[in-house]
Amino acid sequence: MSDKTILIIGTYDTKDDELNYVASRIRSQGGQVLSMDVSVLGDPSTPTDYSKHDVAEAGGSSIKAAIDSGDENTAMQIMADGCTALCLRLWQDQVFDGIILLGGSMGTDLALDVTSALPVGVPKYIVSTVSFSSMLPPERLAPDVQMILWAGGLYGLNSICKSSLSQAAGAVLGAARAVEAPRRERPLIGMTSLGSSALRYMLHLKPALEERGFDLAVFHATGMGGRAFESLAGQGAFACVMDFCTQEVGNYIHGSSISAGPDRLMSAGAKSVPQIVSAGCYDLVDIVAWQDAPEKWSGHPNHTHNRLINSIVLNAEERRAVARAHGERLAGAKGPTVFLMPNKGFGEWDREGGDLHDLEGLGAFLDEMRKSVPPNITFRELDCHINDEEFADAVLEIFDGWLENGVVQKPA
Repeated sequence: MSDKTILIIGTYDTKDDELNYVASRIRSQGGQVLSMDVSVLGDPSTPTDYSKHDVAEAGGSSIKAAIDSGDENTAMQIMADGCTALCLRLWQDQVFDGIILLGGSMGTDLALDVTSALPVGVPKYIVSTVSFSSMLPPERLAPDVQMILWAGGLYGLNSICKSSLSQAAGAVLGAARAVEAPRRERPLIGMTSLGSSALRYMLHLKPALEERGFDLAVFHATGMGGRAFESLAGQGAFACVMDFCTQEVGNYIHGSSISAGPDRLMSAGAKSVPQIVSAGCYDLVDIVAWQDAPEKWSGHPNHTHNRLINSIVLNAEERRAVARAHGERLAGAKGPTVFLMPNKGFGEWDREGGDLHDLEGLGAFLDEMRKSVPPNITFRELDCHINDEEFADAVLEIFDGWLENGVVQKPA
């Protein structure tokens, strides 16, 4: 069954045996293989389908320039730029069905660029000696990338590393065969949230939006979910955005490692996608529960959600900083944007009588938000809590108006 083609990428001057082993495992399962060399100094034992010269030139440079730089980091960035550009072109030309990249820290650096550039839905696999390491910034991880630790794989083939390589070969080929790529049969709305114990608006909105002929994708705003949301928004995948849980903005500006990156709350606006925005759970900053909390959070109340996530409750001044960050990001929005401010709270735990209710802190956020919303944004206050049906009703009122006046196109 030679039905799918996998593109294999690596430094064939130093990892020729390992890369060819992966190719042999894919072929043994009936898959086809294409090879791409991202070496700089050496050469593969046999020519690859795409040479290192092809790669460097695809990025507007050359192997000579990489060598002449005299710096391994600069040289690999030249190869990363070229590899990314070449892979995008090959994908657009439907040359391959899935991609697998092998590397140590240097090859992984390149692999992160390549996989982040490919659209969501492209099977992508990284075999790395530093998989799952804290040195990998969350904002550089593709939303749907798969990784496996290349155990015992720093130099040469052995029975331990063959286990990782063979699993990866089977995984990427299996993914290419099984993947159901995102389809556009119905226009898609992107929404952010947390679990229903904290935020519940999607329970009201999902059936209502589906009745109107739209699909709804809800992204879990705990770092990587926000990354996936922003990536798709930047690709223009959404007919409309309902970005109601922007907690990741606070995570980022207050230094949490649970981050969706610096461009959170910016991609839809930059793409002129119509968006309705709120600030669900803005008052919390997530930190890793099994690590010691940074000293800056000493004395802050917290909510331990589980053994993975601990949420720090922000004080009034820290909430004001979050409000200002919302305003700064929304200022770049080019499309129709409404900010909804439910003035009775933004998460189930901060309701009056709730464990994390803080009237002073809520008041500080509301006050600063009123000052911070830029003039390009429609600002609307609601006398309700974000989890009340009145909030969902207000969302639908705005959305239906956009449908009527053509801001959002009605489904065919």
